[in-house]
Amino acid sequence: MSFRRPARQRGMTAETTDPGAARATRREWTGLAVLALPTLLLSLDMSVLYLALPYLSADLGATAPQQLWIMDIYGFMIAGFLVTMGTLGDRIGRRRLLMIGGTAFAVASVLAAYSASPEMLIATRALLGVAGATLMPSTLSLISTMFRDAHQRAVAIAVWMTCFMGGMTVGPLVGGALLEHFWWGSAFLLGVPVMVLLLVTAPVLLPEYRDAGAGRLDLVSVVLSLAAILPVIYGVKELAHGGWQAGPVAALVAGAAFGLVFVRRQARLADPLLDLSLFANRRFSTALGANLGGGVVMAGTFLLFSQFLQMVQGLSPLRAGLWLVPVNVAMAVASMLAPQLARRLRPGYVMAGGFAVAAAGLVLVTRADAADGLGMVVTGFALASVGVALPSALLIDLVVGSAPPDKAGAASGLSETSGELGIALGVAVLGSVAATIYRDQVVVPAGLPAEAAGVAGESIAGAVAVAGRLPIEVGAALLGPAREAFTAGLTVAAGVGAVLFGGMALLVAVTFRHLRPTAAAPQPAPSASEA
Repeated sequence: MSFRRPARQRGMTAETTDPGAARATRREWTGLAVLALPTLLLSLDMSVLYLALPYLSADLGATAPQQLWIMDIYGFMIAGFLVTMGTLGDRIGRRRLLMIGGTAFAVASVLAAYSASPEMLIATRALLGVAGATLMPSTLSLISTMFRDAHQRAVAIAVWMTCFMGGMTVGPLVGGALLEHFWWGSAFLLGVPVMVLLLVTAPVLLPEYRDAGAGRLDLVSVVLSLAAILPVIYGVKELAHGGWQAGPVAALVAGAAFGLVFVRRQARLADPLLDLSLFANRRFSTALGANLGGGVVMAGTFLLFSQFLQMVQGLSPLRAGLWLVPVNVAMAVASMLAPQLARRLRPGYVMAGGFAVAAAGLVLVTRADAADGLGMVVTGFALASVGVALPSALLIDLVVGSAPPDKAGAASGLSETSGELGIALGVAVLGSVAATIYRDQVVVPAGLPAEAAGVAGESIAGAVAVAGRLPIEVGAALLGPAREAFTAGLTVAAGVGAVLFGGMALLVAVTFRHLRPTAAAPQPAPSASEA
């Protein structure tokens, strides 16, 4: 079966590129503020839970495996349902799905806040994940409906991304204040007033859009998509935590097999859950792949950067968090700057320049050492974060803008899924690279009990935990080599990330070189080789 759409549907649609398209008014920009609410909330929810985990674990008596499921089940459900929910919004209405998801999120938040057992909290976190999967693709696809002008849409997406980054920045501060004065459940109740405000304002300020010609939702395809995505995400996360084991590898194989069955079924259906013709558009598929690659590198290096601050430099969680505030603020500024640069410069060159800056930042990290490398690592990571923020909003805009209007929900779901998969892959791949270097280079002092030596030789976290139970001199003798070995792993992972960023800079420069600045004339229709 051919996946190529008719010529009138390929590439950037007329609605997204015609300078005569209706420009957004004050109502649309006010509606964007409404769409920012769930975006801000989702990032707050993820960052606050890290602070609340010790408190709720002690109160509910959660075991270590249960704590992992409390943390991970939310992301599993979001990743698994994004494609389904994005397509469902195209069918039943994007605003309607947003309001259904907002209601479900508010109810699940209350249930999570008053959970009486670890099992109940895991179940409510799963419900929060399913509800959360309705929010991101709904908000992103509604932006494509509300903002037809190419430049305005790019600015709106940049604002949408900035709100997500803002939630990650203020989350630890808000969460810390709540946990200082209230019980751990207050962290979950943050979502209730936000969702109530969304439900009140959405019918007034947000338009409805649905594909009147869409067929029925194929439930078999929904099950197959879950059977493909969930085992892959699970397998990647488990490989990151425990290395190569039979269970995670089997999960990856099973996910790949179900993915093949899913793809074959979509090719046969008249109304597929996922329109495979979207991937025939080279702009769409390249932007999606670059978005995935950016997520891989940044997720992996962010994890290592956080560990470097706390376990190598010995900073408290609060002080480490404060080091991240200016980085996140700089990312937000870069995200807002990208659409303005794309008005005057070719978007492909703006994106390539951003990836080049990100690569240069990670090259700087490769020059750091454990003793006095804090300034170099922070500077390098800040450059990498600012660099990757420049192409991110433009890539998401290309993903959404390259899809026909009636497929914007599906495209948004794919965009978010690539981001979730990139995070999982980044932690697994770059985390494994750093862990391998650590285990190969760490020198454990002689005389330690075998069990303690094994724990310290496995990870920097294990070395820090073991050192805390040893006499000061012995602990220092252990921590010195452990910190050097971890920093060596960080620098190698940063080098791998720099190479990947360099490759992505070349990819987007070549693929998107024909895109004109958004302030210029209409974009030409893509050629057969592009679409």
